[in-house]
Amino acid sequence: MAAAKKPSAEQLRGRYERIAAQLEKLYEKTSDPLARMASAVALLHHKMPHYFWTGFYRLVDGDLLVGPYQGPLACMELERQVGVCWAGIDRGESVLVANVHDFPGHIACDSRSNSEVVVPVRDADSKIVAVLDVDSEQLAAFTDTDVKGLERIMALIYH
Repeated sequence: MAAAKKPSAEQLRGRYERIAAQLEKLYEKTSDPLARMASAVALLHHKMPHYFWTGFYRLVDGDLLVGPYQGPLACMELERQVGVCWAGIDRGESVLVANVHDFPGHIACDSRSNSEVVVPVRDADSKIVAVLDVDSEQLAAFTDTDVKGLERIMALIYH
């Protein structure tokens, strides 16, 4: 299967802006975070050709449990303090990984994933309650343009 062509930085910025605007409109209908996460994942996954797996891991009683997602079967629970998702929580910031095989402790839920971006999700009190995790089959599929676009969209979940 041929890898999907990644949009240019300008195209990506435009897509993220349109997705954010569409989600803002959808979010007027409910403030429920799970409903918002499900809508964000569905829209992002189907609008971004370089996305392979798109989903949330939610912090529940100190564990990272899978939330709404699109793509192949996910790990249900991530080992504590290991991998890119936990790095995003521990650092309190987005994590961009060009080659997951070079990331110490990377958790491989699907061996086809080669790069990853993780963006923390904060509630109204700025506490991290989840992370958005996006994987790509391509190496170095994500850039700062993706991070900025995703951070803007994640800020909408609890607001």
